[in-house]
Amino acid sequence: MKIAPRFCLLAAFLMALVLRLAADGTFDPHHPSLSSSPAARTRINRAEAQPTLASPAVLEDLSRRANQELRENILPFWLKNARNTERGGFHSFIGQDMKVRDTLPRGALLTSRILWTFSAAYRHYHDPTYLEMARWAYRDLADNFIDREHGGLFWSITPAGQPAGVHKQIYGQVFGIYALTEYYRVTNEQPALDQAIAIYRLIDAHARDAQNGGYAEVLNREWQHEPGPKNNPLGNAPKSQNSHIHILEGFTNLLRVWPDAGLRERQHELIELTLRRIIDPRTHHLVLFMQNDWTPIGDDISYGHDIELSWLLVEAAEVLGDPALLVRAKQAALDIARVTQAEGIDRDGGVFNEGNPHGLTDTNKDWWPQAEAAVGFLNAYEISHDPAYFAASVRSWDFIEAKFVDRKNGDWFEALARDGTPQLEIRATNGTVSPHAKLSLWKCPYHNGRSCLELIERTHRLTAAALGKP
Repeated sequence: MKIAPRFCLLAAFLMALVLRLAADGTFDPHHPSLSSSPAARTRINRAEAQPTLASPAVLEDLSRRANQELRENILPFWLKNARNTERGGFHSFIGQDMKVRDTLPRGALLTSRILWTFSAAYRHYHDPTYLEMARWAYRDLADNFIDREHGGLFWSITPAGQPAGVHKQIYGQVFGIYALTEYYRVTNEQPALDQAIAIYRLIDAHARDAQNGGYAEVLNREWQHEPGPKNNPLGNAPKSQNSHIHILEGFTNLLRVWPDAGLRERQHELIELTLRRIIDPRTHHLVLFMQNDWTPIGDDISYGHDIELSWLLVEAAEVLGDPALLVRAKQAALDIARVTQAEGIDRDGGVFNEGNPHGLTDTNKDWWPQAEAAVGFLNAYEISHDPAYFAASVRSWDFIEAKFVDRKNGDWFEALARDGTPQLEIRATNGTVSPHAKLSLWKCPYHNGRSCLELIERTHRLTAAALGKP
């Protein structure tokens, strides 16, 4: 029987894709399902059986799943559990056991991230319940965390509402910018934008390193540099990728609503620094910690931060509107996605926490890298149209649904062991045991909520493009 040449070409193409995915670990037909959910187990098996082609039907399915997770699980959990209706603001800690522990300080970071999440959700859905939550968060940030004497945001306050962490953590300041600008986008309330601009100007005046570029990590309450070890929860290096990628993120959102020439210049500088100093051109991993002159400190790898930056960098260049810089950002994003897929993804589709040039150093899987991987790989697919990246994005979401969604208490588990078992307790070296967080200064709705919104928006764009719609 004579076989049509077109059929042979198609078969060869599909076989090449399967071999490629098998080589980089994305496709493993012999890996057993780790899911207890039949629907999720079917999705994992299907994803491992063949590359996922981004047809309109498959794109719509991914969008539907993200929408359902956001509106029926993530947002309802935070609406129900986060607010402290007695004292105002939000609880400081809720454990995996769902017990509220409000004896701990409260952080501006949690309030900022809740403010961003529910402002963005309102922008997307126009649900007044989301706007009400955003206004609650805005009042908490404005009333309790703004330093009215020296400007900027306190890092934390006591349960009674008094300043606790009064130092100026730049990471926390830029999340304030990110949240306040998102709130302004949906309310047009000028004081929110004015506060975001004021924080930006303080950062620019006091934290920017005019000699080497980039920004300091921590200043004192008066926005001054102090010698010696810093009170820095991100590590005591002079500079970190973590602060800088979120400075980039905050500046991007501010630029959307305030196209200031000085801000544009700073954002251009920051994108250039990210491409030249923060991303290692040899490995395509981020340099986690640096001296003031950008000399690397250590060689640890954070796979979650890698894939998170990959799409934030492209977004920053798009909003800046520099075509040449955008080309470079997209190439960097593809390089990062390729390396993350090859080195940082387990056989079940989960993202490992950390590694180094010699291999994995932390095979646990925290909640937020999974959320960022689903977006980062979809971003890589949008750039390249390589179906391997779309398959990786879908596998990330399959893994999230199968293992991270807490179907008893809501939202997501904070961390899993490598085998997918939820880690419910933290055992300290001194023998004390404490619960993993459902809500804390760090555990928030920002990563997973944003992931859902990004998946929905990006799949809609891709579907429109596939159907030839503008």
